[in-house]
Amino acid sequence: MSPSNGSSPAFHTIVALVRDQPGVLSRVSGVIRRRNFNIASLSVGHSEQEGLSRMTFVVQGDDEVAEQVTKQLRKLVDVVKVSDITQENIVARELALIKVRATAQTRSEIIQLVDIFRANIVDVAPESLIIEVTGDEDKIDSLIRLLRSFGIREVMRSGRLAMMRGMPAEGEGPARE
Repeated sequence: MSPSNGSSPAFHTIVALVRDQPGVLSRVSGVIRRRNFNIASLSVGHSEQEGLSRMTFVVQGDDEVAEQVTKQLRKLVDVVKVSDITQENIVARELALIKVRATAQTRSEIIQLVDIFRANIVDVAPESLIIEVTGDEDKIDSLIRLLRSFGIREVMRSGRLAMMRGMPAEGEGPARE
């Protein structure tokens, strides 16, 4: 999910703080879907504030698309705060679980790749390994590409998780309360 050749990224990372209630995910994704915007990834989990969840989603499109998404989300009662953090100084990570075919002959080579990528083997079976890797999309894509020759059985990716670096002063940043 890299920038396009223009000044606007092809993908925007949007973070929303939402009420932790049934139906909120459906309402938020419905707003985006109804406007025909593509969600490239979506991650949701409890936040540091009781009763609130944080959603990180990546939408495909230019700055205008991202602006429309944030404007529409701000109209929802369940959305407490929403920000397009694409141009901010952020830390972005993704988690992937990769089940790969592993024979007695290929295990040591797979383990070397796991070590190089600072990944972990979280399950060992007679004919497969499950590898856990955390990093940016490029790192995960690279490991998957290298493991393909061994025979990938299954891949599960979390989608992007993102957070602004540092501690912004009260009221700073593009967010709306």
